[in-house]
Amino acid sequence: MAKLAFLGLGTMGYPMAGHLRAAGHEVTVYNRTAAKAEKWVAEHGGAMAATPRDAAEGADFVMACVGNDDDLRSICLGDDGAFAGMGRGAIFVDHTTVSAEVTRDLYQAAQAQGLSFVDAPISGGQAGAENGALSVMCGGDAGAYDAAEPVIGTYAKMCRRIGESGAGQMTKMCNQIAIAGVLQGLSESLHFAQKAGLDGRAVVEVISKGAAGSWQMDNRHETMLDDAFDHGFAVDWMRKDLGICLAASDEVGASLPVTALIDQFYKEVQAMGGGRWDTSSLIRRLRALS
Repeated sequence: MAKLAFLGLGTMGYPMAGHLRAAGHEVTVYNRTAAKAEKWVAEHGGAMAATPRDAAEGADFVMACVGNDDDLRSICLGDDGAFAGMGRGAIFVDHTTVSAEVTRDLYQAAQAQGLSFVDAPISGGQAGAENGALSVMCGGDAGAYDAAEPVIGTYAKMCRRIGESGAGQMTKMCNQIAIAGVLQGLSESLHFAQKAGLDGRAVVEVISKGAAGSWQMDNRHETMLDDAFDHGFAVDWMRKDLGICLAASDEVGASLPVTALIDQFYKEVQAMGGGRWDTSSLIRRLRALS
């Protein structure tokens, strides 16, 4: 069993840290809002710390799942950052979806201090985190990954090193690009079915068993038909992620015309007041247009 720190107890981090504690690891948590950390400790045991540095002191592994590039930098760097508390040889595992740029910067900063840094963004949503069934795509040095993989496996059904530092984040971009396209297609399909007077549930029962089937169809079609959008990843976060994808596409020379279009559709959903709706709310935009 390892000594661990977990930084960030949001929708995903809270249950992920819980799985680590349930597996018998010694876990110290940090959250920007201390009340959330207090609640976690009351529920799971372990300990809480006032700063990322304090949480990381003496830890073999420091796991993080926060909001964006700035949040990640703030918990890693500076006098109160995790890197200042980590000992040589310790491994930082970042589960946040961030830019390749901040990943490269933090990898280099970690290396300079004798630390390892693994970028390990996640997919599977809140249900995946709660059920310990996430897909984790990793980048970083092979040795650091090999050491971290059994710990990550506590809450993952799939964990794989894709390549060197940044490869995990680039793979997560592939994930978000694919999801955006699938959700727009599913929205148009269900919208068309309803406008044509068809029973949407019956339609999905049939087409989901063929080539049109997808995780989004299986897990989101009923709530989409019910016009309920508080069941998953928020539009605001998806726009953050798609912005990262589009910026990286310029860097690598990839053409993402559909992704760029759907990003603008999500911007329209935000303008409708849907920033906190889940990403399947693309269908509400179609309903508003017709």
